[in-house]
Amino acid sequence: MAGPLHPTAPGSSVAPALGTAAPVVQAPAGAVRGEAVGDLYVFRGVPYAAPPVGQARWRPPAPAPAWPGVRDATRFGPACFQPLSRPSGSLYADDPPAMSEDCLSLNIWTRADAHQAPVLVWIHGGSLVTGRGSQGIYDGAALANSGLVVVTINYRLGVLGWLAHPGLSAESGAGVSGNYGLLDQIEALRWVRRNIAAFGGDPENLTLAGESAGGISVLYLMASPAARGLFQKAIAQSAPMLTAPELRRERFGHEPGEAAGSRLAARLSVDGVEGLRALDAGAITDAAAQNGYYASGTVDGVILPRQVVETFDLGEQARVPVLAGFNSGEIRSLRFFAAKPPADAAAYEAEIRRRYGDLAEAFLKLYPATDMAESLLAAPRDLMYGWPAERLVVKQSAIGQPAYLYLFDHGYPEADRADLHAFHGGELPYVFGSFARLAPAWPKPPQRESETELSKAMIAYWSAFARTGAPDAPGLPAWRPYRDDRAYMAFAERPNPGVHLLPGMYELDEEVVRRRREAGDIPWNWNAGLLSPQAR
Repeated sequence: MAGPLHPTAPGSSVAPALGTAAPVVQAPAGAVRGEAVGDLYVFRGVPYAAPPVGQARWRPPAPAPAWPGVRDATRFGPACFQPLSRPSGSLYADDPPAMSEDCLSLNIWTRADAHQAPVLVWIHGGSLVTGRGSQGIYDGAALANSGLVVVTINYRLGVLGWLAHPGLSAESGAGVSGNYGLLDQIEALRWVRRNIAAFGGDPENLTLAGESAGGISVLYLMASPAARGLFQKAIAQSAPMLTAPELRRERFGHEPGEAAGSRLAARLSVDGVEGLRALDAGAITDAAAQNGYYASGTVDGVILPRQVVETFDLGEQARVPVLAGFNSGEIRSLRFFAAKPPADAAAYEAEIRRRYGDLAEAFLKLYPATDMAESLLAAPRDLMYGWPAERLVVKQSAIGQPAYLYLFDHGYPEADRADLHAFHGGELPYVFGSFARLAPAWPKPPQRESETELSKAMIAYWSAFARTGAPDAPGLPAWRPYRDDRAYMAFAERPNPGVHLLPGMYELDEEVVRRRREAGDIPWNWNAGLLSPQAR
């Protein structure tokens, strides 16, 4: 195991040039030169896999080739291809400065004196279509200063990362296709396990973490046999437990993945896999988005053996401690998931009874007509984010693993004025301490001590979990595991422990999903409340 990373320390594999502060580390993958930032060393744009270009497009990632000499790792690598933001703007809009198919790189933040430190590998969000590990909101400095080695990764996005197609399946020794972005994430984890000791990390104490699409990825990796043993703990923030298309079978309202790929190729007037590979990466990325291509994991029987909910029901997921939760205002920044309000309360109740049948009374108790505006936001929030978070901790507890649930319910003036209290992703600058690195349209938290203290508390909890598998932070309220009276931690103005979050929510949505699974032709993603199919 490598020793401390201070460039003049005996544990350093390669010393910097005399008179410089640039750390140089000799990792098994090769020598890299990073940047000293205060007490931290930062290594950016380190390749973990070979460029997936040309004939390597839509193939599993290959290990990165060795590089000669010392590789400069002071600049972030390009992002994977993705559509640019629409002119109308989004609070999440944060377009990358550069894009390339040669994008499979990672970034590392580590203390200069790190030695066998716990490792946190972060998977970015963005609907599996946008995002990058170098976004400012994911700056790893504060978490690294708390004693972690932090790694953020890129992975293939959109059509380049998730396309299934009969021609691609025919090329595969396993007879499957799709899930290339997921395979990238697995390759990144393998790289980290092989190399992170040189950067002061402990490869046997690795926590996988992500939010939104990154949280979906955490669930995929927990469900995938190919990722087994690559991580010891998992954090899933606002992670939907979505239905996924299956490779060759129409199920749960999704056309088969291969059929969707063939349909896209036909719309692009392309014949076969070679024609697809001949298309410009940016052009096919944009064309796929414009033609409604849906980026998702594919249930292929190999990388994803079955639907995630089925894997967890069978207890076949990774047997690791988990920390999971969601935000009270998830849908406030994702209002396209909310139904339009009906004419009046009577119309609302009548429609809910038509759609929910014998479950209508339970639904109306949770989401009453007397507060219809909030009910229209809360119902899809719970089906998409609340039920999956609680289900994850329920299922991990059932297999004897420590599991911790949270609710982020913090508001601040700029967000609350925009009716964005505790919106989707709103916890991220608190978890990362990255208030100064937010996207241009992101509501800015005020510069006041209470915001800093909440962020310090969340960093302490997340770091403790990464260190030991339990969020035991000295001087802060005790965060008990879920199995203790369905315990959870609420983050509002400060951490506040509670029990039995949103009574009745989990039971209602579990029954709704059970019935949809039994029907076999209904997704359980966002179609809650007035968007639910009619009761059968």
